[in-house]
Amino acid sequence: MNLIDFSLMCAFLHVGYQNPLNSWTLQPNVLVLEVSGLRVQQALKCLHSAEGLMNGDDKDIVWKKNGKEEPQRGNSYLVQLEESLGGGRYSCYSKNGSLLNHTLVLIQEDSTEKSKILMKTDMEDYLKCSALNFEGAFHCSWTWDKTRVGKVALIRAGRGLGVACSLDASGQHWTCSSDQSHVSCSVDATGDGISCVDERHCAFAEEKQQIFLTIYVKTEEFLVENYSKHFYLSEIVKPDKVKIKKVSSSMIELAYPGSWSSPYSCFPLTFQVSQSTHGCKNCDNPCDNLANEEIVTVNSSSTCQFEVKSKSKTVCVRAKDALSNSQWSEWSHLRLRKKQKSKMMKHASGE
Repeated sequence: MNLIDFSLMCAFLHVGYQNPLNSWTLQPNVLVLEVSGLRVQQALKCLHSAEGLMNGDDKDIVWKKNGKEEPQRGNSYLVQLEESLGGGRYSCYSKNGSLLNHTLVLIQEDSTEKSKILMKTDMEDYLKCSALNFEGAFHCSWTWDKTRVGKVALIRAGRGLGVACSLDASGQHWTCSSDQSHVSCSVDATGDGISCVDERHCAFAEEKQQIFLTIYVKTEEFLVENYSKHFYLSEIVKPDKVKIKKVSSSMIELAYPGSWSSPYSCFPLTFQVSQSTHGCKNCDNPCDNLANEEIVTVNSSSTCQFEVKSKSKTVCVRAKDALSNSQWSEWSHLRLRKKQKSKMMKHASGE
């Protein structure tokens, strides 16, 4: 090959392939390449020194992609990517078949592209987070796109700067620490949520810094995307269902959820009570549609009693933190069963 032909070939490769927009390490042996849709190439190194080579010769190093042997040989391997294709598990072996190194290459499409792995919720957000109380525990969930099969690749959660995260041997439990927080998160068995707790959080102290949460998810096609959310626990707190107890034919008792923070004088709840006179024979939850019903607001720092109307057939109750603009709990309901007049008359006559 003469000098002119060689120069033309190099010029073609330079035009045909570009470097990724960005490349960075997600975890040890996990490399993320950010692409824009053009053809991209990225060099991988098997060994970063000649110590593992026989006589410094690397021509016998064998490369495999997703378990299949590749024609490329040597200490360097050139990954070729086009559009979002090319990610995979790359591993290199010595001549005798010993594993020398491995790299998982994930592809992250340009951030201007439409996200494809998770779907937005009704609140136009990808992550939905809530906390049952102020003790430091919270739960976040998401919805996978119907055309994608994904799993969590990395969880980063904490307050302040310098958050360092690690994964345990199970691959399901993450621990993230900083000077301001120590957050541990576990992936739900269903794969569409995480349960976390900030072990340094004090329920009685003012939250000076928000929790910053970033979840990286990957697909079987080696695509990766990250979704972030930041919040104070007071913004996402959502009490469990209120306990309702019938005291008499005209009185009910409202009790704080067992999971709510105590003492209640420090963490008071605001209740909403709705009474329905028409009942709901063929529905699972009579509180689903309360648009035309009167709703009464009650503030109480302890268990309280509430008088019900004589014609009420169902009572619906929900609660929220009285001191912050947070979420309402799900509705609880109690059916007020009354004896029918005809049955009462039959009983009185001895029939």
